[in-house]
This record gives sequence, structure tokens and C-alpha cells, in this order.
Amino acid sequence: MSKTIMRLLAIGLIGFSISASALQLLPDAPKQYVIVKGDTLWDISAKFTNDPWQWPEIWYQNTQINNPHLIFPGDVIGLINVDGETRVGVISRGDASRTVKLSPGTVKLQPTARIESIEAAIPAIPVSAIRGYLTEHRIVDAELLDKAPHIIAGADEHLVMGAGNTVYARGDLSEHTADAYGIFRRSQVYTDPVTGEVLGLEAIDVGLARVRARNNDIATIDLDRTSQQVSIGDLLLPTEDRELMTQFFPKSPKRNVSGQIMAVSGGVTQIGQFDVVVLNRGERDYLEPGDVLVINKAGAIVLDRVADEKVQLPEERAGTMMVFRTFEKLSYALVMKATRPMRVGDRFANP
Repeated sequence: MSKTIMRLLAIGLIGFSISASALQLLPDAPKQYVIVKGDTLWDISAKFTNDPWQWPEIWYQNTQINNPHLIFPGDVIGLINVDGETRVGVISRGDASRTVKLSPGTVKLQPTARIESIEAAIPAIPVSAIRGYLTEHRIVDAELLDKAPHIIAGADEHLVMGAGNTVYARGDLSEHTADAYGIFRRSQVYTDPVTGEVLGLEAIDVGLARVRARNNDIATIDLDRTSQQVSIGDLLLPTEDRELMTQFFPKSPKRNVSGQIMAVSGGVTQIGQFDVVVLNRGERDYLEPGDVLVINKAGAIVLDRVADEKVQLPEERAGTMMVFRTFEKLSYALVMKATRPMRVGDRFANP
């Protein structure tokens, strides 16, 4: 669990609808389970309850255990009795949670260095399914992209460029001459399907570049890294100074929220398990990473032959998803469970 969530829990800003004693454990919930590499918190939660997002209701943070909110491969968790209530907690630690080393990518800040476990704590969801959306996608205002510097030519008149090449860009780079720039390409504009409000424009990461020299509004730029070929017209945005969040904790949203799925990864309309979807709700609607939402499929329209008129059947629960990245007006979520076919336009709400 992140420090932010722990703090919110401590001051009571994250509430839950039922108590630990009221939450129903599965009849065949294991008394003990040994964590293995590849497990996710969602998978483990599902071994003990049908509602993985309610994991905080049954998880016991034993203060006698180091990092009791984190679980590592080799740890043994299981059912324990706490003040007459059945909870789930760490019974014993494996080697992975006790051994530490400097991570290969250690960044030294001041005189100290970051220390990480040899085996990272298990994630809430499969990080491989969302990694690209954590690092290679950014939601921005269309106005920002309209004003962004853009690549106008490659050295030696190249039309497509890669890492190690030099390119020329035009625009206002005066305040960031020595800074790194992300190279982005315009993607989809997201518009609220109900209100018509423009919620943001998706920019796709193409690479990383550094300004070598500047002459008026023309800059000479070296391409440090590219994920695909850089083309004339690609845009430059200052790099973000943010921490890459990979540890989440499934929870219910702090406030009631409902909306629609606007898009799905791959540009298709059908939605399945582990697909990334775009939601028309974001930080202004109090959504946070870790929030779990249910997906409701619109009921079919059928003919009432007696009344000779068409009626729409009620919505039916079709799946569950977890928000993993938020922006002001929209969010990315990963579909964790799909019980019925789903598609773009289906609605979502609190669990």
C-alpha cells in the first residue's frame, strides 16, 4: 500500500461500506497460501473473497512484521484471528522480503541511495499490461500541443530519424535549452459522449531528445532514445518530473462516480480482460489510482409484443476494472474481470 493511501486510511478519508467481520470469505478460502513470483494482489484477493477490491477489509497489518502492507514472493499469508474476527495477514516472511540490495538503476540523491528488495513486492495488477500507458502516453490540452515546438527537418535531409541522429526543431525552446524533451505524436482527441466537452488529447511518446544548440527559434537536437521512427512534424514537450507508480491498492472510490467507457486499447470496440480502457471521469471527479469500478452492459432492446412497442432491458454487470492513471478530466483503467461481452459505450459505476 502506498504511503498516500496509508495516510488517508489513518485519517479516515478512505471509507469502506462494510466491516471486516461482515465481509464474507470464500468457503474454500485457504488457511495458508505461499506467494509465488507472478502473483498479483488481485489474484490473491480472489482466493479469499469474491470482491478483491475489498481486500483492505480483511487484510491485517501486523505491526510485528516489517512492511506488513507489502507482500513478497515466498511470504506465507493466511487466515488469522484478530479480536474475534477472521482476517488475512502475513504469517511468515520469505527470503525475498528480508534480503535487500542496491537496485541496478539506483539514483543517488544527496548522500543517500535508494534501497530496494531483491524481489519487488507483488503488484496489485499485472504491470506488464499497463506499462506502456504509464510511460508512453500523456493526456494534454490541445492548446499545449498547438504551441509546442515541432521537428522541421533531419540532418542530411533525412525524413525519418532514430536514436543517435540529429534533427532540427522550431518553436519556443528558450526556457529549456539544457533540458531533455520528450518527443510526442498527436493521437486521439477524447470528447465526452454525453456533454460534448473535450476532455483531452492523447499524445504518444516517440522518444527522448536534448537540445545541443539554439539559433533564434531554430534548435539543433540530438535524439537520445526512440521507441519508433521520429518524423517531421513530431512535437517536443518538456519531460515530466513524476514518480512512476506501479504499486496500487484496490479500493472503492471515495465518492460515487459513474460514466462511460470512451475507448479501448488497440482502437477496437470490443473489450475483454486485461484491456486498457479510457474513462470520461478523472481527478476532478475524485478518481484515484487503485479505485475499482464495475462495468455495466446496457440491456438489449426488445419488442414487447403485447404492447407492440420496443423497450430496453435493465443494465447487467459485465465486468470489473481498476483505475491506474488519472488526469484532470479522464482516466486509464485495466479490465480485471469480464463476465459478459463488453464494448465501448458501456457504463461504469461504484462497486
